[in-house]
Amino acid sequence: VDFSYEVSRALSSCEGTLLLVDAAQGVEAQTLANLYLAMENNLEIIPVINKIDLPSADPDGVALQIEEDLGLDGELIQQCSAKTGIGVEEIFEAIIKHIPPPEGDTKAPLQALIFDANYDPFRGTIISIKVVNGTIKAGNTIRFMSNNSEYRVEEVGLFRVKREKVKSLSAGDVGYILAGVKTVSDTRPGDTITLADNPCSVALGGFKEVQQVVFSSIYPISTDDYEDLATALEKLQLNDAALIFQKDTSAALGFGFRCGFLGLLHLEVIQERLEREFDISLILTVPSVKYNFYLKDQTMLEVDNPAYFPDPMQIDRVEEPYIKATILIPEKYMGALMTLCMERRGENTTYHYPMPGRIEFTCELPLAEVIYDFYDKLKSITQGYGSFDYELYDYRKSDLVKLDILVNGEIVDALSQLAHRENARARGLRACERLKEEIPRQMFKIAIQAAIGGSIVARTNISALRKDVTAKCYGGDISRKRKLLEKQKAGKKRMKTVGNVDIPQKAFLAVLKSDQ
Repeated sequence: VDFSYEVSRALSSCEGTLLLVDAAQGVEAQTLANLYLAMENNLEIIPVINKIDLPSADPDGVALQIEEDLGLDGELIQQCSAKTGIGVEEIFEAIIKHIPPPEGDTKAPLQALIFDANYDPFRGTIISIKVVNGTIKAGNTIRFMSNNSEYRVEEVGLFRVKREKVKSLSAGDVGYILAGVKTVSDTRPGDTITLADNPCSVALGGFKEVQQVVFSSIYPISTDDYEDLATALEKLQLNDAALIFQKDTSAALGFGFRCGFLGLLHLEVIQERLEREFDISLILTVPSVKYNFYLKDQTMLEVDNPAYFPDPMQIDRVEEPYIKATILIPEKYMGALMTLCMERRGENTTYHYPMPGRIEFTCELPLAEVIYDFYDKLKSITQGYGSFDYELYDYRKSDLVKLDILVNGEIVDALSQLAHRENARARGLRACERLKEEIPRQMFKIAIQAAIGGSIVARTNISALRKDVTAKCYGGDISRKRKLLEKQKAGKKRMKTVGNVDIPQKAFLAVLKSDQ
């Protein structure tokens, strides 16, 4: 889902494609999404049923599903096992027989489509292109049509087992160019390259700016790692132009970065790479989406960070992004899936049976509910057999509130989040309970509260450690014991008013992980 634009650009650089389908699982949600992308690019599609060597494989049933539900030609279906090599030779023959050669005019002005780019620390950006018309060679001055920037070509080549330098690339070739481009963000998938001295009149269709839809703040657990985190993000951005970030600060967590991602998978990939490749321990705030706030003065604000929540008195209405989800599940899990979608404010649910025993379910859901923990719940209720795909659909009016967490009366900014009013109390209560488990007891009672504006919607207390001040009293007048207890009570009250509660890092991790 997160990288569907890059997939569509890669598909536009070829004339045909293999549609892989698992012989045991059958057609899944992502299969449908990729099939539609291939159809939009008018590609020749060869269905391939893989893993036919599995004991649970049903290649004949899957072939029938491909033919009847997807509407593909049954004569083109290939069966193979990539593990054992069965049927691979037949796939090569089918590619040669059915996929047409590329078309193009080598004498026309250069039109080359960028479909990928990656960064080499010694050579700069390696740009992967398909030459649609014209010819390109080393020494040419090229122009990117999206921003009119110009570069001199240093090297062109083809992709074989490794990059292989050649004299030129002509219409129909798929290869790479090196032109001293410093960052991947300067080369955008879908852009058109032409020659500066003989430009083409129109760009190839399909270029668009990628839009980040999920946002989260990233902080290093150790403040000493802040500079290392900044360097790591800059290095990742060299190879991933879709990642955006800016400096952010939190009173509780210190210095960090507010980052934008294409989706939750993209976020998880970046988090894993930061932790594994750069050895940085991280805290991520609760992921958020971009909301549209329409104010009473007729202005509109895009807000993805709870810190920038407008004054509620100035808000006219709020709109949140909705998605159209496609879910494929075994029939027996239908009831549980319906319940899950209703809990997540799903609308306009429809379903049909693509094959006996399996249901294709479509539903319109708020994106904020999906990035929360929807996919994990789906896998849980379907015992791992559910598959899920979605596309951004539209924006709809929502009853959105800012949920704050208070510890000893002080707002903990790192735990603030934007939530729908229906879910806010439950999320606040869950956060309070998690903090109660993790914050150590003090000499005074600690109140942990969840608040919406000035209203407390959830609360729990951490009881005080108590010293037995009456232990030295043996008998005698009760007023002596009462006096000591009153003195202790007054002291604890004074401690509570001036005492700061230190929240351990593991408490933040416990709350934020429970909310992701």
